[in-house]
Amino acid sequence: MSIRNKLALFIIALLVLDQVVKIWIKTHMMLGEEFSVFGNWFKILFIENNGMAFGMELGDGKWGKTALSLFRIVAVGGIGWYILKLVKEKAPTGVLFSFALIFCGAIGNILDSLFYGLIFSDSHYHIATLFPAEGGYSSFLHGRVVDMLYFPLIEGTFPSWIPVWGGQEFIFFRPVFNLADSYITIGVLLLILFYRKFFTDKKETSAPTTDSGKAEE
Repeated sequence: MSIRNKLALFIIALLVLDQVVKIWIKTHMMLGEEFSVFGNWFKILFIENNGMAFGMELGDGKWGKTALSLFRIVAVGGIGWYILKLVKEKAPTGVLFSFALIFCGAIGNILDSLFYGLIFSDSHYHIATLFPAEGGYSSFLHGRVVDMLYFPLIEGTFPSWIPVWGGQEFIFFRPVFNLADSYITIGVLLLILFYRKFFTDKKETSAPTTDSGKAEE
């Protein structure tokens, strides 16, 4: 099997897993509902993300959401093009699959933004319906990203002597995320930790040379 086919199967399998989990959450839990998986340190907590990571948003209302969704689509197109370029250049398998993880994670969250508003009813105070007769909770490009993985590993209170935060409660790790987010994070970490040399060598190879054949400094 060619490396291109392996990458395609890898991406499809991870996308299916991401979407199956999200659809299960939407059709079995209300917004804000949670249950424990392993003690108090790993929980499934259903929230929806209106914008970028950690709940940040771009602009106000539908304009900001539309701009963000379109930006994601362009970014995914660029990543896909770069992966094909790396395949042609016979890049290391690890580099290709790291970028495939990032590509897959970006697509997973884009699907939520593009279609979830059309195919699901709202999840506030009741479990959402898939393909409701009255239509979805929003329009094309304006769906909300489903998050559910919550790891409150450490909970406590900051000592009173710490400025600003003294006496306040803290939780580590507070952000709630999804499988697609984890794909992106793992892909980026793999590139940083194990494949920096590939990009360094690539940069040196593409550097312009002088008449003597040495790379210009």
